[in-house]
Amino acid sequence: MPTILLFRDDAYQAETSAVVTGLTPEGGFTVDRTVFYATAGGQPGDKGTLVRADGEEITIETAVYSPAKDVIHVPASGCTSLPEPGEVVQLKLDWPSRYKRMQMHTALHLLSVALPYPVTGGSIGDEDGRLDFDIPDGGLDKDEITAKVMEMIATGAKVSERWISDDELLANPGLIKTMSVKPPMGTGRVRLVEIAGIDLQPCGGTHVRSLSEIGAVQVTKIEKKGQQNRRVRLAWA
Repeated sequence: MPTILLFRDDAYQAETSAVVTGLTPEGGFTVDRTVFYATAGGQPGDKGTLVRADGEEITIETAVYSPAKDVIHVPASGCTSLPEPGEVVQLKLDWPSRYKRMQMHTALHLLSVALPYPVTGGSIGDEDGRLDFDIPDGGLDKDEITAKVMEMIATGAKVSERWISDDELLANPGLIKTMSVKPPMGTGRVRLVEIAGIDLQPCGGTHVRSLSEIGAVQVTKIEKKGQQNRRVRLAWA
């Protein structure tokens, strides 16, 4: 069975016990369940630590998906000690890093509301994030966009997740904003992220529970990446 993705139901769970299910030729390992988000949708894989029964700690550099959709946990370069299949371990997130990404990911949802254009790409980091938009004309104003995003943050709206079927999503194509990243379909159901009264879209990433947790952000740069492509960068103010 594919790895159970605990972060899909609770992005605030920072650690879990797990059973090692396999090792990869590249030196990574898989487990039966994880709190580590694996690289997808512009959000990088989580960092953190694996703790073995004897207290030995292994630094986890990132997490990625295998072709079978298991989460591969990638130890830091130079690691010579790996857990064995069947071993019970404790997985712990680098929580400050994860939480910043949760805040920024949620803020980028608001940016997609402030700029209601098709999204052609995006990236989420600890200190900033960006979205690329299919916008035919320029003339975007950084301060104006910042004000729109901060106005939404000031509402303190709740953020929640729910699931719909693949067929329901196909029947409501207007929910899909991204042109470059397809919604996570294929399992029969799709996860929707809702910001109460503001936004609703399919997304498999991690988010805060309330807009009041984001804090102050600002648009720092708007770049022209093509005739109809504008890259808008968002960072902490």
